[in-house]
Amino acid sequence: MTARRAQVAAGLAAVRERIAVACEGSGRSPDEVTLVVVTKYFPASDVRLLADLGVTDVGENRHQEAEAKQQECADLQAPGGPGLRWHFVGGLQSNKAAAVAAYADVVHSVDRKKLVGRLDSGAQGRAHPVDALLQVSLDPPDRPGRAGADPAELSALAAAVEAAGALRLRGLMAVAPLGEDPAAAFARLSDVRRDFLVDHPAADWLSAGMSGDLEAAIQAGATHVRVGTAVLGSRPSVQ
Repeated sequence: MTARRAQVAAGLAAVRERIAVACEGSGRSPDEVTLVVVTKYFPASDVRLLADLGVTDVGENRHQEAEAKQQECADLQAPGGPGLRWHFVGGLQSNKAAAVAAYADVVHSVDRKKLVGRLDSGAQGRAHPVDALLQVSLDPPDRPGRAGADPAELSALAAAVEAAGALRLRGLMAVAPLGEDPAAAFARLSDVRRDFLVDHPAADWLSAGMSGDLEAAIQAGATHVRVGTAVLGSRPSVQ
């Protein structure tokens, strides 16, 4: 076993154990939580290591890097391969949306209606619809750089996704605000999700939690956690 493989295997085992403990503490099964390993700035060789170690879901948040890495690892999605799923988890620019939908299996950051038509256009001709998560903001309304839709906007945004033929509404995504107790932020998210599920019961995915707060997210009902450094280590200095 190479040193890098051993490092990744150890990080992966530690995170899986954290997920298992968090699920046990909240009365859930670990099978309810999908680990999305975020490979931003890490090489395609790490994606191959992860696939070989049983990871089925990887995430990226920059289009150019994601597209190149997915193409380099295209054989992992080929018949007979492990069936790797690619998640786009970063903020999405309108002019990149169609290109992202051409390769991403799941897009976590749909936060405005302008993106929906472009994602739908880019997803045309794919064998399966692109799974879409609506990003809801947990930040104060006046926070600079605020990402995500207001909870009041979710109904209209969900309707737009549902009307798009090449997209499939799956649920919600959120990021805990910097400087706030993640448990409090995710408790608010849980309330938003409860209301959302009344009108969209099949859209029950909840993408929340990263390396530092995945336990709080699982306690609040997360079905997908997005973890990078806790599995792969510190990001490379050359990016």
